[in-house]
This record gives sequence, structure tokens and C-alpha cells, in this order.
Amino acid sequence: MIEQRKNNAYRKVNEELILLYFEIGKYLCELIDNSGYGDNVVDKFVDFMSDNYPNIKGFNISNIHRMIKFYKTYKDDDLALDLIVQLSWTNNILILSRTKSIEERHFYLQLAINEN
Repeated sequence: MIEQRKNNAYRKVNEELILLYFEIGKYLCELIDNSGYGDNVVDKFVDFMSDNYPNIKGFNISNIHRMIKFYKTYKDDDLALDLIVQLSWTNNILILSRTKSIEERHFYLQLAINEN
């Protein structure tokens, strides 16, 4: 019982983290679309996070760009949205960076879930 609940808690925390990264990607895409050239949206966001949440890791420039790409890739893909929350951020980024088509992403997302 303890192990089952512990695993459930880890899965739920991971799901919330993936959803947070997806929402940050959406938020930043909207900011970028509504900003002018040279507004440095990503740099300002990184600065905001380091000033306001200095103990939270993962909000560097390269990871923020991954969040934006993550959102752009999966925003209209309902099937993938159900799958991505079941995988870690690292596994999601590996699949995202190494696949070319929607079908290929779906295949590897499902395979990773099936194989734990």
C-alpha cells in the first residue's frame, strides 16, 4: 500500500510538472507573438524566475526554449496530450528532439509508457 501510494504521488507530481512546462510554453508563445522584435521575452522570463524563485531549477534559457517547442509541437495534438503527462520531462524531450512526424512521436510516446 505504501509503495503504491508513493508511486501514485510521484506520477501526479510529474503530471503537474509537465502541465506546468506546457502552460509556460503557451504563455511565452503568446507573449512572443504579441511583442516586438528585440523584446527579449525569454531572457526576461529567465530573469523573473531567478529573481522570484531562486530555489527552483530548470528555468534556464535552453529549457525555456524546450518548453516553447514542447507547446508548439503538442498544442493541437489531443492524443499526445494524454501521453506526455505520463512521461518524465527528460523522456518527453528525448522523444521530441529525435522524432520528425506526429506518428513517430505517438509511437515512441506509447512505447515509452508501455515499457516504463
